[in-house]
Amino acid sequence: MAETPPTISPATRYRWVICALLFFATTINYIDRQILSLLKPMLDQQLGWTSTQFGEINSAFQASYGISLLAFGWFIDRFGTKLGYAASIGAWSLAAMGHALVNSIGGFFGARIALGLGEGGNFPAAVKATAQWFPRKERALAASLFNSGANVGAIAAPAIVPVIAERLGWHWAFVFAGLAGMVWLVLWWPLFEYPEKSRRVSAAELAWIESDAPDPSDGGGKLSWRDVLRHREAWSFIVAKFLTDPVWWFFLIWLPDFFKKTRGLDIKSSWTLLVSIYSIITVLSIAGGWMTGWLTARGWSVTRARKTGMLLFALMVVPIAFVMRVGDWTAVVLLGVAGAAHQAWSANLYTTVSDMFPKRAVASLTGVGSTAGSLGGMMFPIITGKLLDRFGNTGYSIVFGFASAAYLVAFALNHWLAPKFKPVDLT
Repeated sequence: MAETPPTISPATRYRWVICALLFFATTINYIDRQILSLLKPMLDQQLGWTSTQFGEINSAFQASYGISLLAFGWFIDRFGTKLGYAASIGAWSLAAMGHALVNSIGGFFGARIALGLGEGGNFPAAVKATAQWFPRKERALAASLFNSGANVGAIAAPAIVPVIAERLGWHWAFVFAGLAGMVWLVLWWPLFEYPEKSRRVSAAELAWIESDAPDPSDGGGKLSWRDVLRHREAWSFIVAKFLTDPVWWFFLIWLPDFFKKTRGLDIKSSWTLLVSIYSIITVLSIAGGWMTGWLTARGWSVTRARKTGMLLFALMVVPIAFVMRVGDWTAVVLLGVAGAAHQAWSANLYTTVSDMFPKRAVASLTGVGSTAGSLGGMMFPIITGKLLDRFGNTGYSIVFGFASAAYLVAFALNHWLAPKFKPVDLT
């Protein structure tokens, strides 16, 4: 008979409070990331930048974000999730508010670099916190829930950023985003602790959290990147992140411009479409994370459940190749389904790290893999900007064509490198 979580009282479910904190952080993170894209039509007139220059500014963010992911992955594994996450959010909140002080193309280059250097701790810390607070059978759902903060942030941003910019000035959108991060810090520090040390965790919940079979490689000392990267299973995560993360970054950076350039819709006209896209993503992506856990609970192996889900999510992105040929609301559906598939794919991909590697290696490998995704994300905005400057709207057709195939290629390489998601012996 399959195990079920303890249901003695709400006090036995404190791990979901931790998940809510991770969700809140990711929501703020994605609001920060979208502000510049949503303000682009306003800043186009003020700064007079080209699509290539806008792409280069976003590429600068990705470069600094990639460096930050490596640094924070190491920092979090060495000094702990609590301090590492707090340091990251404190840094990015200050950087977000710093955007309000710039008024030039060069100033935005510097501000985006600072933001990227601060943001790199979010996902390594969140994935490690999930590994610390949830047994393997719940991690895909927990990862989907905190990762859905990206979608909620993407829903909230087009609904509130233009209103703030129009009524108070665009600078205030960045100020409020930074202040939200400071509020999170006030909640995080007293509420987060490791399960075995937390007074809020009952004996029943702690037993559930620690119900996985012990991993013989999880009790050693600190691991170096070399110790982890010599295993091909690590590269299954890294390669998949490199190929698929740029697609999500493309959505965040270019969708407002896509609706304006291809359909003549400014942000006042397209915000309902953007909110609808990310609403679809939010609902369906959580279902995607739940699905693999449900299959596991029904007796499927972790490998079979994860790979079935990831293949399904990869196939769901394919129809995005036709988004230029359909009407506005059909495009919303295609983009929403593709975005949901990405988020469900991403949640399960993150979970494969803790499926295969001990907790002491999770943040480092997540940081390396996310850096690879950031490297792809660094190149993609420049390529997109150059395609749009050279080919006009046809450039979007090329980009969507790549997006439609990226996940199937990533799935094939991930499967080749890690045929089974089983613990890697690092002893």
